[in-house]
Amino acid sequence: MLDDLFACLRLAKVPAEIEALQNGIWQLWLTTGDAALDKELETGMRALKAGDHTVAIRHFTHLIQLNPDFTEAWNKRATAYFLRGEYRASLADIAETLRREPRHFGALWGKASILQQLGEYRRALKVLSRLAVICPHLPGLQEQRLSLREQMEEGGLLGQ
Repeated sequence: MLDDLFACLRLAKVPAEIEALQNGIWQLWLTTGDAALDKELETGMRALKAGDHTVAIRHFTHLIQLNPDFTEAWNKRATAYFLRGEYRASLADIAETLRREPRHFGALWGKASILQQLGEYRRALKVLSRLAVICPHLPGLQEQRLSLREQMEEGGLLGQ
């Protein structure tokens, strides 16, 4: 089912359709199949939403310890680290997320954002190119790619 949703996402052009497909993918990603793990994830997500990043990280770390193959635990912890300004820790968890699910559009978008904030425009542009393969018509994607190219031009980095 996940492969089918990604196939549709690659072809989708209408923002509402893209959003619906992404939501369907997120629903699959956010389910472990284990009620106790799902509850742990939910608790961590509530802490994340409330801005209690330390508690969220604790819950997501516990999930990772219990089920290291659960991709979304890595992704959510990456988000919590990002929100705490711990970009290197976030990038490490994003790498684990993408190792388990290379099509993870949320992780790719987050990685590109972090790299851009770190001034690593060329790497950020490469990540956005990977994202464009998964969802070429993702709202805001082309504008972000253009913005990065402009930043690279201004910094004299485009022709290198």
